Amino acid sequence: MFGLEYMAITDHSVGRGISNGLSAERLERQISVVRECEQDIGGIRLLSGTEMDIRADGTLDYDDDILQKLDWVVASVHSAMSQDAATMTDRIIKAMRNPYVDAIGHLSTRIVGGRQGVDADYEAIFRAAADTGTALEINAAPERLDLRDSHAARARELGVPLVISTDAHTTEALSNTRFGVGVARRAWCEPRHILNTLPYDKLIEYLKTPKPARIEAFARFARG
Repeated sequence: MFGLEYMAITDHSVGRGISNGLSAERLERQISVVRECEQDIGGIRLLSGTEMDIRADGTLDYDDDILQKLDWVVASVHSAMSQDAATMTDRIIKAMRNPYVDAIGHLSTRIVGGRQGVDADYEAIFRAAADTGTALEINAAPERLDLRDSHAARARELGVPLVISTDAHTTEALSNTRFGVGVARRAWCEPRHILNTLPYDKLIEYLKTPKPARIEAFARFARG
């Protein structure tokens, strides 16, 4: 229906109790289930992943021995959103420095019409993303649209890979992609700036590249 070559399955981590977040043991079982589903359905590649909480002190919900088994790791702020700008900035950058964190999800945490974004030094965060080789999500859920267009534009200028995510919790929400594409277009992004426009083999090669070298690798892959 959507013509996708691949899709990442990223349930919440255990810190998201209201979302029935996965314990480390349940996540390991899910990895096996995703692998089995990929074989059974055929025609699409499935990546085992997580959307993992960045705790108030910048530590993460899962240990590295679990993260290294995953194909795709997103780290996001879901709590302690009233922290001052310096604390929040340090918190997010600390998560970026983890070698297994591939992307930061819905960076500002805003809810359109419902919640302002967190107070942070976004320029420092964008520069840290470029330095650490950490991608940034354009969350396409219409209530989020986060990164916003101005943030996506600045990340693009610094060479940070952007990834458009549906944040789908239902099959119907897979159509959210168009909203993320709209944000990317307003940020003057082209396919070469969006990580998940890469074909599957190039995406996997990118993910196998050590993070400090990913910015250069992404630019090379995007050029063709």
